Amino acid sequence: MNVPLFPLNSIILPGGRIPLQLFEPRYIDMLTRCLKEDRGFVVVLLREGAETEARASFYDIGTYVRIIDFQQLDNGLLGITVEGDYKVSVIRSWQQEDGLNVGDVECLIAEAESDVPERYHELPSVLRALFRHPVVKDLEMDVDYDDARHIGWRLTELLPLDKQEKQRLAELQDPLERLDRLQQLLEALEQGG
Repeated sequence: MNVPLFPLNSIILPGGRIPLQLFEPRYIDMLTRCLKEDRGFVVVLLREGAETEARASFYDIGTYVRIIDFQQLDNGLLGITVEGDYKVSVIRSWQQEDGLNVGDVECLIAEAESDVPERYHELPSVLRALFRHPVVKDLEMDVDYDDARHIGWRLTELLPLDKQEKQRLAELQDPLERLDRLQQLLEALEQGG
């Protein structure tokens, strides 16, 4: 599947939502094509560089997203909200003349549904607390607090972790392995490091 790639300093995983502001012509053109063709694009995490740089490098595991809302913002920019659909691997990527990154991607195998084991009982509570924040609440995401995938995906997106750690968590295919790592990271945060 050949799709546009959107390098960001943020992670999005299946079921997650993020608001984006578009102002560069390459991304406004991409949005127009996506809406016209009823298709999405792939959000990949920046490895180096800035979101506005033409030659930024990015990781090759990302998430295919669909546009669920768009509007003109008060600042004159175009605002969109995207929702993660499924994880993909970027097999090959290149840059078009207009500066838009595109790539051939393949879907990763969907993660197995799994209950949250008792040993991770604190993680859903942490997520519920994060969902009380107005910015997160405004995204109106659905979360199954009994599903280890949902808990792990949302915590990966929302916790204040460095981006390499977020990428490592995103690349895991075992929801329980992700919860285990998140538990370790939260314990380290609580101990101040």
